[in-house]
Amino acid sequence: MCAMFTTLFLGGWLPPLDIFPLNAVPGAIWFMIKVWLIFCIFALTKAIVPRYRYDQLMRLGWKVFLPTTLVWVVVTAGYLVLTGAYPT
Repeated sequence: MCAMFTTLFLGGWLPPLDIFPLNAVPGAIWFMIKVWLIFCIFALTKAIVPRYRYDQLMRLGWKVFLPTTLVWVVVTAGYLVLTGAYPT
């Protein structure tokens, strides 16, 4: 997953900037550095985010996320209708 993310979004084996000191480093090294950085971000995220039980996730989804989403749908629709910014 980290290698795919690096290839698709971070330029793969290319250096971040096209300047001499960075161009001297081989592409495989850049690729491994980027993969390692993404792995560290994934690992830190997994370690920092609390683990919810299934019942806690369901309660969060039904009582928080669903009402919030419905409110934002109504707000967005109201904004589009009042400003006339919706496509016809």
